[in-house]
Amino acid sequence: MMWRPLWAIIEREMIRMIRQRGRLVSTAVRPLIWLLVVGSGFNAVMGQMGGEPYHYFLVPGVLGMVMLFGAMLVSLSVVYDKEFGIMRLLITAPLPHYWIVLAKTLSATAIAVVQAAGMTVLLAIFGYVGGQISIPLLLLGFLTTALACAALGMVVAVWSSTLDNFAVIMNFVIFPVFFLSGALYPVQQLPGVLKLVAMINPFTYGVDLLKHALLGTSMTLMGTDFGVGLDVAVLLGFSAVATLVACLQFSHEAATGLLDFLRS
Repeated sequence: MMWRPLWAIIEREMIRMIRQRGRLVSTAVRPLIWLLVVGSGFNAVMGQMGGEPYHYFLVPGVLGMVMLFGAMLVSLSVVYDKEFGIMRLLITAPLPHYWIVLAKTLSATAIAVVQAAGMTVLLAIFGYVGGQISIPLLLLGFLTTALACAALGMVVAVWSSTLDNFAVIMNFVIFPVFFLSGALYPVQQLPGVLKLVAMINPFTYGVDLLKHALLGTSMTLMGTDFGVGLDVAVLLGFSAVATLVACLQFSHEAATGLLDFLRS
């Protein structure tokens, strides 16, 4: 019985994504702009890296961007529900408060994976995904990276009381997370401080896992930075800790808000 409300929340978020067509279009357009504009610019300056155009190195980062932005937008629905009173109906339902966080996290993960898979097909059609792709590693990369992005989004969402607060916090989180990773350049070639920050960033390991799946050993100068085992361990560890923090904060906030509502 506990799985029915969980699935209901996930289904609601999936339907919302399908109905918001502008959101789906922006999901495809933003990464393509990065790939075509930024990729072409870097490729013109840096030339061939490891015998391959820079565009190929940028593809894992582009897919990571899709999942990062996709998961964050789903997390936005938590703040929307809190601000417009929908969350009050959910927290009064006969299920633990942490189930709401878990359902939202799984929803964000599923949507991010679907969007990344669709973008992969689109990039394959344009010729940016080569034949050296590893499907099992790619699926693993999608699931673990999307889960980490969803957990990060939930941490931001549970501490945001309004949509404006979420937008401000998200801008301070999402851009450093993306730029201070291996999405645009190899981590091992960064200066000392930036390299340290990138190695602390969990998104770095998600992009690196996607590099293992998409690049393999074809790019000797700009390939992977870490091992697959380390990538998966960091992503799952961060997801578990971030989800736990989000659950604890949301349960405390929900209990406090419910008591204030009953007293009023």
